[in-house]
Amino acid sequence: MDIRIKRAYESAARSDGPRVLVDRIWPRGVSKADADIAHWFKGLAPSTELRKWFGHDPDKWPEFQARYLKELQQQAAADEVHALKALLEEHNRITLVFAARDTEHNNAVALRGYLLNDQL
Repeated sequence: MDIRIKRAYESAARSDGPRVLVDRIWPRGVSKADADIAHWFKGLAPSTELRKWFGHDPDKWPEFQARYLKELQQQAAADEVHALKALLEEHNRITLVFAARDTEHNNAVALRGYLLNDQL
């Protein structure tokens, strides 16, 4: 399994495989044509409350991950996680696309870890 991570503001590449947007809202200033998004799983984004609490504060990162993983295990998100895993099995490579400026502490990084650790 090859799960890549890329900001929505980076150019799409052929090597990305299907690009999956994992944010609740569309990235500001990015056209749908330029983003080259194959799937948009809004349900995989952290809740608004969790996102606001976290605020991309690196000190809150471990707690954010724990809370986010609990959200992913809820039924609505779990259905989209299964769909994402099926997409990965079909293509063997996907790219999770996110808009956050912080490339080390964001939901795409946490989601990638979740998928690679096969916690379902």
